[in-house]
Amino acid sequence: MKTNFPSKDKAINWLLAAAVLVNVSCTQQQTNETTADTTQVAQEVKAGDFVSIFDGQSLNGWEGDTSYWRVENGVITGEITPAKPLEKNSFLIWKDGQPGDFEFKASFRISESGNSGVNYRSEKVADVPFALKGYQADIDGKNNYTGQNYEERKRTTLAYRGENATINTQPNANDPASFKANLKNNAWLSREVTGSLGTADELKTHIKPGDWNEIHIVAKGNKLQHFINGVLMSEVLDNDAANRSDKGFLGLQIHTGPPMKVEYKNISIKQ
Repeated sequence: MKTNFPSKDKAINWLLAAAVLVNVSCTQQQTNETTADTTQVAQEVKAGDFVSIFDGQSLNGWEGDTSYWRVENGVITGEITPAKPLEKNSFLIWKDGQPGDFEFKASFRISESGNSGVNYRSEKVADVPFALKGYQADIDGKNNYTGQNYEERKRTTLAYRGENATINTQPNANDPASFKANLKNNAWLSREVTGSLGTADELKTHIKPGDWNEIHIVAKGNKLQHFINGVLMSEVLDNDAANRSDKGFLGLQIHTGPPMKVEYKNISIKQ
């Protein structure tokens, strides 16, 4: 029986056409996959703009006194021991930016005798290593002050837990004597309590002593909010143009005092 085979030229043309079809199909598949990947990344960025600033393994991206700060069991740990007392408040400072308007989130756990906090929009203190001065979301082991807004080395307490406070420009704000006269009992006198978020004791019930809690700071313009476990603890409207700060360093504090331990994890920021 005679079998009709295509000519050599026709066979080559068929093979070339098939190759083109396969190449087009593969290219289209790769294009679809790339588009899908790009869309997924865009959706993820849009869904949550928080970026981790702690790798869970090291202090890369941070600077501080490693006599007191280390990474242990996947968390940043600050500790004062009897063998290593602390003379001045010390900070672990984030090196990769000086945020202005931002949101910050972290989980923290602190011993009962502990005193710590998250400083932001802060300046470095020239003559004290790893020291900051500026706004602080306060944290302490007894939860007497956790959630308040305390300005380290500056105007001291701006809002206690449970307060909406407006900070007014004081007369002669640039005069050191006037500045000192505006401080009393570790609080800033040119402040007006304009509302209540609940009593300090009521809000304290939302904080878990000796366990992990989430701190959330929202700084937008001159409005500063501190949340603990999703509950607004203090709010400051800082109208004091002479003394407020619009951007600056971010840092974790370990405070002078008795032996203590504080831990931070899941640290992220959205700018």
